[in-house]
This record gives sequence, C-alpha cells and structure tokens, in this order.
Amino acid sequence: MTRTDADDAQPDVRAEPVLKAACLRLVLLAGLCALPAQAAKPEPDRPVTETMTIFSKKIETFRFGSDQRVFGKLEFIGGLDLTSDNALFGAFSSIRFRPDGAHFVGVLDTAHWLEGRIERDPGGRLSGLGDVTVTSMKDRQGRTESAKARMDSEGVALRDGQVLVSFEGDARVDIYPDPGFTQSRPLKTLPILLPRDRLKRNRSLEMVAVSPQDSPLAGAPVIVAELSFDKDDHLLAAVLEGPRKGVFGVVQKDPFAVTDGAFLPNGDLLLLERRFSFAAGLGMEIRRIKADDIRPGAVVDGEVLISADLGYQIDNMEGLDVVVQPNGDTHLILVSDDNHSILERSLMLEFKLLP
Repeated sequence: MTRTDADDAQPDVRAEPVLKAACLRLVLLAGLCALPAQAAKPEPDRPVTETMTIFSKKIETFRFGSDQRVFGKLEFIGGLDLTSDNALFGAFSSIRFRPDGAHFVGVLDTAHWLEGRIERDPGGRLSGLGDVTVTSMKDRQGRTESAKARMDSEGVALRDGQVLVSFEGDARVDIYPDPGFTQSRPLKTLPILLPRDRLKRNRSLEMVAVSPQDSPLAGAPVIVAELSFDKDDHLLAAVLEGPRKGVFGVVQKDPFAVTDGAFLPNGDLLLLERRFSFAAGLGMEIRRIKADDIRPGAVVDGEVLISADLGYQIDNMEGLDVVVQPNGDTHLILVSDDNHSILERSLMLEFKLLP
C-alpha cells in the first residue's frame, strides 16, 4: 500500500543547499555510519517478514529552484522521498529490478531483504511503492544474523535462478536460490579473487553486478571495491567467472568512492560513486566504463555521465540499476541510504540515458 501527499509533492525551492549541508555535517559529527538499534533476534531458522506501508512525496525537479531536465548525459524523469512508520524501512544498499521493470529485490545494510514494486502515475512517472516487504536474511549457518560484522549486505544482483549478495566486513559474494532466497541460507560462496590483505573492512565489496549474457563478459558477475586499493592505488575489482575471469583495476576519482554499479544492455558498466566531507557535504557521480576495456590486468576509467552536489535532490546515494523501458529507452533508478537517521532521506530517483 502506498500513500502520496500531493500537496507536498514539490520541494521548497527556497531551501538553501548550505542549510542542508550544515545539517548533514551534524550527521557526520554524530557518526554517519552508526548502527541502528536492532530488533529482538528471531529464532535462527525463522526469517521474519514484515509488510509495510510506504509514504511517498513526489520529487518533480532534480535541481533545487530550477526546472532544468537534462544533467550531463541524463534526463531527470522524477523521484520519490520515501518514509514509513515501520522502523525497519531505510538503509537501502542496492536494488535490482525484475524483467517486468516494476518488481524489485533489494538489500539493506542491516542484513535484510527488501521486495516490492514501483507504481507510476498516468504520465509514467514514479508515484509510490507497493507490496513492500522486509525479511531478515539468513547467513551461511542458517541463522537470521543481523550482526554487521558478519552480515553487512551492500550489493545485490540477479541472474537466472540466483540472487547474488556482496558483503563488507567478512568480504564475500554469497549465492541464494531464486525463488526462495528470503527463506534460504546461501547455496554457495563465490571466490572473490581479490587479495584479502588489501581489503579494508568497511570499504570493500560495496557492489556486485551481473553482465549481460551477450556482452564481452558473457554473463559473469563483477565486483568493485568501495575504497580498497591495489599496489598502484587503483580500486580493486574482478570478473568472477567466464572468459575474462580475473582481477582488474579502476581509476579512483578522488574524493569519490564506489557504492554500486549496473550494466547497460551493451555491456558497458555504470559505477555509482559518492563523496562526502565536512567541508563540501555529499556529492555523487555516475561513471561509464566501456565493456571491452574490462579484462584481467586492465586499469579502467570512463566518462562521467552526471555529477551532483547538495544543490540537487540527492542524499547518501548507494543503489543503482538499469531498467529498459517497453519503448526501448534506458532508464537508471537510484536509491539512497538514510542510515536510519532523521537528518537523511530515503530517495528513489529516475533518469533516462540520452543517446
């Protein structure tokens, strides 16, 4: 069930980005990545599923005080500011859409699955979320374990019969059955290929994405570290299977860190990157890596499609997926992690990739 507050749909254009930056600095001072309070632990073999109502406010414009629609290589379609009266909602880490382009599977960094569907208004813009459920995630021992040190779920990807999840802390990629992932422990764990002594505990496997089957990577999953580096100070990355299996590097765009990634239909990889600092607040970029550049031993870089700071409707942007529309247009859908903080927001933003 979704409720939309039409009267509050338009953000206050008088709001000054400087004020928001000041609020966000308070978040940093309070500990941006502090863990939320945990609910009582359920029985080890019984994942808890909760159905929740999501309240949605439409975001009509991306830049505060402007009706501009095109930003870099993307056109803003619309967005939502999402809240719920259920304390489990929030902390989005990654989102993936089913082939119908409406139903989605996501992970929260509190060791929970998120499922639901997007709703659209008559004009085709995002209007809300429906059928939203959150389920506690099972670990490899079959426990519904929410301890962040073992179950810091950061990335998710879908492929035929499987859901892949990347974890920080205990860095790994676990494979769950699809359907049935919410009630199952992982079926197996993929070797990540990266040197573990170079993986920072809270800056490692932020993303996992599955390449298109007919791309140069032939359907292989790819991981990119958030802020863990090889000996040449490139971000650690790897193709985990297939003809180009092996480790490669990604040029880091300081001060940005990779938070998610998704493949375009032609096999190019989009990287969602976030920055934050006490001086400048939050920012985000999306970078496009050419498919043919990704191969063992390579160091890759790419064109920045969009860049935004606190003058735009962004927050702590953590999730990105590519959704091909019935008319062939390629859309990008982004979500933010509110860290269960009253000073941050859970956003869903939609853009069209321009030719």
